[in-house]
Amino acid sequence: MTLQPKKLDWYIFKKFMLTFVIALVLIIGIVIVFDISEKIDKFVANQAPLRAIIVDYYMNFIPFFVNMYSAMFVFISVIFFTSRMAANSEIIAILSGGVSFHRMMVPYIVASSIIALVSLGLNLYVIPRSNQQRLLFEREFVKDKRTAVRDVHYQIAPGQFVYVESFSTWNNTAYRFTLESIEDNKIVSKLSAETAAWDSLSGAWNLKKYFIRDYTSGMSDQIRSGAQLDTVIALTVDDFYRNAQTVQTLPYNELQSLIKTQQMRGDSNIMYAQIEKHNRWAMPFSCIILTIIGVALSSRKKRGGLGWNLALGIAITFSYILFQRFAQMFVYTGIMPPGLAIWIPNFLFAIIAAFLYRVAPK
Repeated sequence: MTLQPKKLDWYIFKKFMLTFVIALVLIIGIVIVFDISEKIDKFVANQAPLRAIIVDYYMNFIPFFVNMYSAMFVFISVIFFTSRMAANSEIIAILSGGVSFHRMMVPYIVASSIIALVSLGLNLYVIPRSNQQRLLFEREFVKDKRTAVRDVHYQIAPGQFVYVESFSTWNNTAYRFTLESIEDNKIVSKLSAETAAWDSLSGAWNLKKYFIRDYTSGMSDQIRSGAQLDTVIALTVDDFYRNAQTVQTLPYNELQSLIKTQQMRGDSNIMYAQIEKHNRWAMPFSCIILTIIGVALSSRKKRGGLGWNLALGIAITFSYILFQRFAQMFVYTGIMPPGLAIWIPNFLFAIIAAFLYRVAPK
């Protein structure tokens, strides 16, 4: 009996999506159990409300986790149900019915492309909004609030440079604050203060024990000092919170704007925004690449059956995730630019996918 391609497409597509959803539910359940066991002491110690735990944290944690590891779930799903089809001789029946291996791949590519597009949309617009609530909850009930940022250098505008020895996120105060104005490669003024506290109502910095020196071409520089001074500059308290997590809360347009601002300032924290930007694009495309690898590896009936294929699939998945982490280290250490480093795992595994796809029909 010859299988009709349209029926075959729906058959594979439904198996793909159903296995993907089941894998998501099972793994999410396991992850939540482990996450609760890890954080329960902090929830109790910080008196986190039950509604906040469920709504603000886990309802936002689940889509974040699912989207971050969607490629892994896709790959394991493909390995699982394709191996079962091969073990039941369904693959042999499909190919014997006149359907080529390339034609059989169509529903796989369609299903993985749909998941990739949904993941991309979530990455660019939906997940950043949900991350705001999740990270806010973690900051309030999970993590230590008394943290400090040290040795901050910013170019806040052309010719204006800020240096802060340390910034306390506990009281939003910068210590050893310095603002230098430079024209034609010469310092024209320098503002120093013992502390600079952020005033959220006025959007200004309240300087304590300030000292201003205006440099002149002659021998008499103008010097002013005082106990307190309010000043408005192109720097806000949010700039000190920019790190690997906070950039996860920015929609794509705001992330692009932040990168441009940080490039102008010469901000070393720009690597976090650049990594986040390229990860949002690279991760969804890995769903398609890993799908091709999964089908090529599991479509042949083998001794050892499903267990061997699952073990191989999990090993490849974790090697991909490990490679991604190494790629980020290349950015942190300045070895590679983010645009190249973050896409390297996809390029490498795309070559592997192309090779396996070529030899699989044989």
